Amino acid sequence: MNLKNLIVCNLKQLYNILDEISLNLNLNIIHVNNENSLKNKIENMSNYLIITDRKYQNIDYQFILDFFPINIFKFTEKINTEFLKFQFNKQSNIKINDYDIDLNAREIIKKNVKLKLTEKEINTIIYLSKSTEPVGINDLQKKVWSYQFNTETHTVETHIYRLRKKMLKVFNDNLFITSEKNGYQIK
Repeated sequence: MNLKNLIVCNLKQLYNILDEISLNLNLNIIHVNNENSLKNKIENMSNYLIITDRKYQNIDYQFILDFFPINIFKFTEKINTEFLKFQFNKQSNIKINDYDIDLNAREIIKKNVKLKLTEKEINTIIYLSKSTEPVGINDLQKKVWSYQFNTETHTVETHIYRLRKKMLKVFNDNLFITSEKNGYQIK
């Protein structure tokens, strides 16, 4: 099981309280005193939430605690909710080359430029990106469109054509999906 790490930054009294009840929380409670030690601590860490009294730039997964007093039961509920939200967001973002795909928003993003995609377009991109070899039309029909093998249709070619056209128009990228001898590929 992947233990959740709760990092308390600067709030020593809160750390002491949470440390006392840590066995009941099923969390690894960590205290840091400043931003530099915080950055060092999270550098190679996953599954963490930072509780702090102010926002730190360029650091993810922060829960800003700026209201006191706080009910400990509501506080632990809020911590669990924040862990769930961050886990959901983490799982919904995929990096493919220079692009980020936000599965929740159905967007592909590069340098703050966003392009809305359909569910089939996203599924096609993800499927192609997982393959190291070109993917044939029959394979895409079966795996992405759930068509039977050798179904006579040009759905795949049409979707790939339109997707490539969108990528060219928005990102000026005509090499995102390439046509190879044996099918399509994202390199």
